[in-house]
Amino acid sequence: MNSPNIAATFEIDFTRYLDPAGKLLKELPAEAKDPATLKSLYRGLVRARAFDTKAVALQRTGRLGTYGSSIGQEAVAVGAASAMLADDVLVPSFREHGGQLWRGATPVELFLYWGGDERGNSFAKAPHDFPNCVPVGSHALHAAGVALAIKLRKEPRAVVCIFGDGATSKGDVYEAMNLAGVWKLPVVFLVSNNQWAISVPRSAQSAAQTLAQKAIAVGIPGEQVDGNDVIAVRTVVGVALQRVRKDQGPCVIEAITYRLGDHTTSDDASRYRKDTEVTPHWQEEPIKRLQQYLTTAGSWTKADEDKLLKEINEEIEAAAAAFLATAPQEPSVMFDYTYAQLPADLAAQKQAVLSSLSANLSQAAE
Repeated sequence: MNSPNIAATFEIDFTRYLDPAGKLLKELPAEAKDPATLKSLYRGLVRARAFDTKAVALQRTGRLGTYGSSIGQEAVAVGAASAMLADDVLVPSFREHGGQLWRGATPVELFLYWGGDERGNSFAKAPHDFPNCVPVGSHALHAAGVALAIKLRKEPRAVVCIFGDGATSKGDVYEAMNLAGVWKLPVVFLVSNNQWAISVPRSAQSAAQTLAQKAIAVGIPGEQVDGNDVIAVRTVVGVALQRVRKDQGPCVIEAITYRLGDHTTSDDASRYRKDTEVTPHWQEEPIKRLQQYLTTAGSWTKADEDKLLKEINEEIEAAAAAFLATAPQEPSVMFDYTYAQLPADLAAQKQAVLSSLSANLSQAAE
C-alpha cells in the first residue's frame, strides 16, 4: 500500500533471455522453443546484415545515396517485425531494414529508396507499411493517426512505430504517445536506444533514468528489453501487440542496443567517440549471440552457416545488380507523390521541368 505521502509508484521491467555470450538465462517462451523459429530469426538477422554491408559498399562507390547503417541493432527491427501479423502496420524510422525485409519489402525496393528513387517508398508485398522516415520523430504522429483509423474501423490490427533514443526528446513523440494514451490507440512505440543521437550520447539527451519511463507521463505502460536479444524483443513486442489488439491501450518499449557504426555514411563517429568505447559492444551484438546459442544447443553447424551465407549473399548481389540496371525515373516524378491534385504553383513547376526535358531531347536529336 502506498504511503499517504506518495501519490503513485512505478517500476520498469527489463526482459532478456540470452546473455551476450549466447547463454540461456531463463526458460524460453513457448514460441521460441522451436529450433525452426530461432533459425528463421537468425536468418532475418544475417539477411539484414548482408543488405547493410552491400548498401554501404554501394554508397562508398558512389552508386547509392547517404545510407543509415543498422549494424549491431538488427534484432530490434527483426524481433519486432517477427511478432507482427501481416495486416499490422510498420511505421519505421530509417534503420529498420531487417524488419522491412522480414515483412516483405525486397532488397531492390530498399536499394531504390536509398538511391533516391520514388519507387522505393512503396512495397508490393507490404503495401500498408510506411516508407522510411528520416525526420526525427515526426512519424510517431503518423503512427498515432494510423492507429486511430484502425480503431475507428474496428479492425483487429495494430501499429508498431520504431524510433531512436533522440526522438524521445522531440515534442512530436510525446504528443503522439499522449494522444495514443488518451484514446487507447492500438500502437506500440518501440524505442531503439542505440545510445547515440548522431553525436549526442544518451547521457546528454535526457536526465531520465530510463527512456521507457517517459510512458508514465502519458499514463501508459513502459518497459525495457535487451535490444540485442532478438528472442526477447520478439516476445515483449508480441505480448504488447496482443494487449493493444484487445483494446487495452498503447505502450512504450525501450530496446537497449548500441550503434556500432557511424550515424550515416555522411558521418564520422570517430570525431566524437573513441574506439575503446565502441569495441566492448561488439561482444554484445545480436547475430553472434543467437548463433552461439544455436550452436551450443546443437541446432546450427558450420555447414548450415556456409549454406545460409551463400544463399543470402547471392540474393543481395542479384538485388544490387537489378537495382543498378533499373532505368531512373524522369525528374518530373518528384511532383507526383505528395498531392492528389497539384497546387497551381507546383503544377507550373512540373510543366517547366517537362518543357525543359523536351527541349533537351530535341537538341540532342539535332
